[in-house]
Amino acid sequence: MTMRVVFSALCGALLVLSTGCGDECVDAFDCRRDNGPPPEGQEWTCRSGDCELRDVQPPPEEDAGTEEDAGTEEDAGTEEDAGTQEDAGTDAGTGGDGGVVVIGTGAKDEACTSSADCAAGLRCEGAAEAMTCQSLHVAFTAMDDTDAMAAVVTRFDEPEPTRLSDAAVNSRYPRWNPAGNRIAFVQGATETGTSTGNLAGELVARDVPLVADPPAVLANGTTGSTEGFLYLEWEPGDSLLYVRRAGDSISGISRVPAEGGTVEEATAAGTFPDWRNGDTFAFSTATVGLSTATVGGAPTPLAIAGATAEQPHYNRVNDQLLFLRPDDTRPVGLNAALYIVPVGGAAVQTIAEFSTAAVEGGSVDSYIANPTWAPDGSWVAYVRAYFFNPTTGEPVLCGGAASPCAGDPGNIVFLRRINTADGAPVGDEVSFAEGATLPSFSPDAHHVAYIQGGQLYVQQIDPVAGAKVGDPIIHPVGDYTLQTSRGDDHRPRWQPR
Repeated sequence: MTMRVVFSALCGALLVLSTGCGDECVDAFDCRRDNGPPPEGQEWTCRSGDCELRDVQPPPEEDAGTEEDAGTEEDAGTEEDAGTQEDAGTDAGTGGDGGVVVIGTGAKDEACTSSADCAAGLRCEGAAEAMTCQSLHVAFTAMDDTDAMAAVVTRFDEPEPTRLSDAAVNSRYPRWNPAGNRIAFVQGATETGTSTGNLAGELVARDVPLVADPPAVLANGTTGSTEGFLYLEWEPGDSLLYVRRAGDSISGISRVPAEGGTVEEATAAGTFPDWRNGDTFAFSTATVGLSTATVGGAPTPLAIAGATAEQPHYNRVNDQLLFLRPDDTRPVGLNAALYIVPVGGAAVQTIAEFSTAAVEGGSVDSYIANPTWAPDGSWVAYVRAYFFNPTTGEPVLCGGAASPCAGDPGNIVFLRRINTADGAPVGDEVSFAEGATLPSFSPDAHHVAYIQGGQLYVQQIDPVAGAKVGDPIIHPVGDYTLQTSRGDDHRPRWQPR
């Protein structure tokens, strides 16, 4: 039973997982997961979307980071972008300290001196002599009605999306700086699913609100030593991190200064970087699991998380890491569970496990995908993907085929309360949005954005109880369909306060 079967059912429907659609593989990790370990003396490689076996090459004298990505990665399609951006606001200071955001009472359009004066969902922006509370922006990658891809930004309560690049230029993966007044993205890439050609494009940034000047180029494929800028992350870091691509290999993290300059190698191997603060980040590798590192320092493995741990996410108030880890007793590729580990701590907390329920002819099972934190560490959100696992035959995603779970959603977003002191779960998980994926908390933890049916939804919540407050704000598809096939790369990103 393979992940690829589930993907084939998923593509064109919910697209909740991180692997793209169409090709047999993205990298060698895909091949290993779908086909099992290679025969002795051989290894898997992904060539032009097909899995192939090749003889193992003599290893280097020491580990130089020739590492397979601990997740799946590849650009989701031929991407084009366009447009100019509306006023996206200037930052007027953070609302709190250490990730705990101070919430004020200032309503939209009311005067302010800092974002701490503004109510939930708002930030202080504008000219120094006339600053007002305005709605936060959400940025995402979308496909337009010409099948071109675009980095897009919109205020969360005003469905008026604006593209970040010229109409003739591809773009994707918008990422905010810590101050919320500058946004980086990738433009001009020509990802095609092969390891040939000029794939990387440019990593660029522009100030918010936008001006007529073109984006500033921070790095390109040559200066960045990469065929693609993958798993890009910025805030709350002082610089940008991305994972390098070289042919079939997607591994190794590089760092780009916020204003441009010499690109530096942050790690020789690894993927899924995530910032803790200005200069400390976590990442995962296929051989070690989770590690942490400080810019300029050597990585420190976090052995307690397990060698197969992947996709770490820091919260902003302590050293707790949210991560996924597969269970080898479950179907290959459909076996991830969710955990929290305090960096330097002695115990791993189980947050959400693989589930199974017997039905006629097999079982209905679920696994965990796309986890994320509320920035203050008080909640986690994640997706449960449900599938029918027959006694004989291949698994089928629920909701999309004739099966005992055909009438049930294939994926559901859940929330779970977390004890910020030790990372332990509090109470039961709470079903939040059916048929949805890629949840994302606002910086004040009062709103959750997610993608459903190619549309952006934003739901206000009670940050203490997790209950929904009112109806969700729905951004109509219009000229754009939000993308989900690249997992965390396509998660909506909130503008910091």
